Amino acid sequence: MSLRDRFTDELKAAMKAGDAARVSTLRMVLARVKDIDIAGRPRGVERAPDSEVVAALRGMVKSRREAAELYRQGRRPELVAKEEAEIAMIEDFLPAQMDDAALDRAVAEAIAGTGAASVRDTGRVMAKLKAKHGASLDAAKAGPVVKAKLAG
Repeated sequence: MSLRDRFTDELKAAMKAGDAARVSTLRMVLARVKDIDIAGRPRGVERAPDSEVVAALRGMVKSRREAAELYRQGRRPELVAKEEAEIAMIEDFLPAQMDDAALDRAVAEAIAGTGAASVRDTGRVMAKLKAKHGASLDAAKAGPVVKAKLAG
């Protein structure tokens, strides 16, 4: 089942259950997916692949985390709770992330596979990691690990 089908099925179920918060979040996600599809039309892409949808979902989670932190600083606990609830709902659709041990192994393999020797080779290593591990790779976590291994 594709992500789009899961979103639609979950939206229908949330509407039947009367879960207004979940309905709102799922509609927002579906609107973002539609925006991605529209942006891809000039390239001849009718429906964006799931990898682009996953990347957009990760961006949505990141922006909500930033907003939650700002609300926390502004002492707005009700808005923090709303953002965190949306994060939890969106993360339900994301593939599981690599744990630290698996990330270390994957980085070591990518460094060996590319023959990287210095920090200048970070881009090649990251490209290999993204190609091999795709959605399960958190690039924000992998970047510093790659740089640390290449630097020392």
